Amino acid sequence: MDRSTYGPWAVIAGGSEGVGESFARRLADAGINSVLIARKPEPLRATAEAVRAAGAEARTLELDLLDPAALDEIRAATDDLEVGLLIFNAGANTYGHEFVTGDPDRTREVIDLNITAQLALARHFGEAMKNRRRGGILLVGSMAGFMGQAEISVYSAVKAFGRVFAEGLWLELREFDVHVLELVLGVTRTPAMQRAGLRLDLPGLDVAEPDDVAREGLEHLADGPVRIAGGNEQAARKRNEFPRADRILAAHEATRRLIGG
Repeated sequence: MDRSTYGPWAVIAGGSEGVGESFARRLADAGINSVLIARKPEPLRATAEAVRAAGAEARTLELDLLDPAALDEIRAATDDLEVGLLIFNAGANTYGHEFVTGDPDRTREVIDLNITAQLALARHFGEAMKNRRRGGILLVGSMAGFMGQAEISVYSAVKAFGRVFAEGLWLELREFDVHVLELVLGVTRTPAMQRAGLRLDLPGLDVAEPDDVAREGLEHLADGPVRIAGGNEQAARKRNEFPRADRILAAHEATRRLIGG
């Protein structure tokens, strides 16, 4: 990572554990300071301590991005900094349910986290990067965005939105030397996936490690607009093929096995 391009500060939304923690550690090794945003205070403090131990500075914001005041709090904590890199790693699936019988408020939270909050941060930090004519925006996506899935239909849809948004933003900012990349994750051994009870030990399942994913994303930040992490390019292509019905049903059965039925 080039500090003169992506530094001296990075903002990492979802920067306390898993892939977000790996991003912060790798950036610290490159001499880039981090503002870490997450909800869980203990992992947040631990990651900040690791960043400082590597010789970089760290600021922490214990914050829920669904809070209407979140952007104001982030601005207050970063307006005195030169932020050269935004990593949006906070777009988890917060609600899984059949759409027509689900809770509309919980469904709206999935949209607000993955779309509204992401757009707000990209807009805020992206404008300053454009004016400085340098920087990078890395949006963490999901293979879920390549195909509709039962009980996470809205999550799959917002992840598809994120990928298309990254492509358009990449076009808009490339002439200003601001790099935009959506890093599309497959199954990754993160604390969030483990808490969700995913069966990561299934035979033949290709599980990526957080540090490998973070390294790949940072190394290919200038190679936007989209990077499929962990060698999942062929799987992504298959999910985009037509006719769709058979592929959607096959992916549905694979997902049921992953979550234990």
